[in-house]
Amino acid sequence: MERIYLDYAATTPAHPRVVEAMHPYFSDKFGNPSSIHSFGQEARAATEKAREQVARLIGARSGEIVFTSGGTESDNFALEGIAFANLERGNHIIASAIEHHAITECCEFLAKRGFDITYLPVEKDGIVDPTNLEKALTDKTIMVSIMHANNELGTIQPIAEIAKIIRRRNERQKTYFHTDAVQTVGHIPLDVNELGIDLLSMSAHKLYGPKGVGALYVRKGTRMVSFLHGGSQESNRRASTENVAGIVGFGCAAEIALHDLKDEGIKLTRLRDQLIRGILDNIPDSQLNGSLTSRLPNNVNVSIKYVEGESMLLNLDMQGIAASSGSACTSGSVEPSHVLLSIGLSPEVAHGSLRFSLGRFTTEKEIKYVLDILPGIVDKLRKMSPLVVIRN
Repeated sequence: MERIYLDYAATTPAHPRVVEAMHPYFSDKFGNPSSIHSFGQEARAATEKAREQVARLIGARSGEIVFTSGGTESDNFALEGIAFANLERGNHIIASAIEHHAITECCEFLAKRGFDITYLPVEKDGIVDPTNLEKALTDKTIMVSIMHANNELGTIQPIAEIAKIIRRRNERQKTYFHTDAVQTVGHIPLDVNELGIDLLSMSAHKLYGPKGVGALYVRKGTRMVSFLHGGSQESNRRASTENVAGIVGFGCAAEIALHDLKDEGIKLTRLRDQLIRGILDNIPDSQLNGSLTSRLPNNVNVSIKYVEGESMLLNLDMQGIAASSGSACTSGSVEPSHVLLSIGLSPEVAHGSLRFSLGRFTTEKEIKYVLDILPGIVDKLRKMSPLVVIRN
């Protein structure tokens, strides 16, 4: 049976060119970048080349890129690094209600250590109203963290507009602006200077690079403390011997993404809209979650009433189709998605949600197959569902 992968938001397969680029750094070019001999300097040169490739993808300078173990570490590094370095100026942090758990759980960690956390609500389409941010800012606000695009809804936030509000405030007191761009880097055009942000998190395995490596963009002059201690790596910002093979793979993936960005976006938007129309037109009591106009080109999040999302996923998997019910980091949780509850869905409707995320290797034939299979699965499950009995 042919298998169809529509969970690219959870992870992507490494591009063949990425694997090829990484291979020598596992064995032939195995040096430690901190070593002064030729083996070490060979590894150092490869690391710095990758730093330039990643920086180019987001319009940054190479010295503003700090390599990490992935998006979660980058998020934690951003929040804790800013919080503990600027505590004498204030203890207030603002985030949106639909942030990834790498942000919300870090905020909870900081709250237990005396920081004041404000979560901004979102509209029904999942977008933060910038005026709510303006009202929430205080003289003690040292950081704002709003994700560039939500990993479940695919909704793209008005980051540049939010940044302008923060910059106006910075004439009086500095407030740093961080965005979790794990879902957007390499998928939509992105320039850190045009966005006006100070810190940006990214992860290689979301753009056809390897798992276990990511980066944090840190604008020059940003005041923050190190997240890991024990060495002078990453210009004294993150101790630990660099994952050279992973970093090389990240750099290669960034270069490919920059080259293919426009064409891939056009293709995925067309397939995304085809899938959305097919589901809404052919499955009664279904709805799209998130914004249609301000949305990632590869994201389809729908709620289908009177059935459980997990049951639909299992039936799809038996037909060779891999999708998800939300964030991969919360799979197995019996609680409804905090993101879907934040946009006003009831727990019952939230539990009946599916996320299809498309990617580089998705075809129109695969989309048509999903649209052939899914209505039958929903019809079968509804005939067995006690929720349908309650409705009737």
